[in-house]
Amino acid sequence: MYEYIIGKTRSLSPTSVVLETNGIGYFINISLNTFSKIKDKPEAKLFLHFHVREDAQLFYGFADEPERELFRFLLSVSGVGANTARLILSSLSTEEVFEAITQGNSSVLQGVKGIGAKTAQRIVIDLRDKLQKAGIELEKVDLSHNTLREEALSGLLILGFGKPAAEKAIARVIKQKQIDSVEELIKETLKTL
Repeated sequence: MYEYIIGKTRSLSPTSVVLETNGIGYFINISLNTFSKIKDKPEAKLFLHFHVREDAQLFYGFADEPERELFRFLLSVSGVGANTARLILSSLSTEEVFEAITQGNSSVLQGVKGIGAKTAQRIVIDLRDKLQKAGIELEKVDLSHNTLREEALSGLLILGFGKPAAEKAIARVIKQKQIDSVEELIKETLKTL
């Protein structure tokens, strides 16, 4: 029904944004990943999902189409509602969710607050084949960073940082800079935590 909206950012938080277009302000629920992509922009384009419940009609907005598509796939799983799907896409990147599901790694999904073993397994079972056939175009993740990432994460956990925050910070650093050693990755990540 609604494909996307382009508007001026009038109010922005990690979970929502108000975009003004043609004198109308649209309240849109967003994921943390979308927030990080639009936070420094005075104007944003969000791909929309219009969600209708018996007590509300809500917009969910995404900075790119693959994230919206993955959100819609998550909604198709029994027991996964819009807020749970948004929480998954806020805790993990689109690429990480896609990879976890297609590789049958439900433990990654269990790392998201509020996702138990049964729900994580149901998501993997319901979506594994569908996602492999869907051909969602994702940014290519450089697998050479996996060992660096794991060792840096281990170091940060030993230092007392929480796993979700440390994982997100590491991912941000890897996207922004060319990292050659675990020590360098930890140092750069500590600057962002």
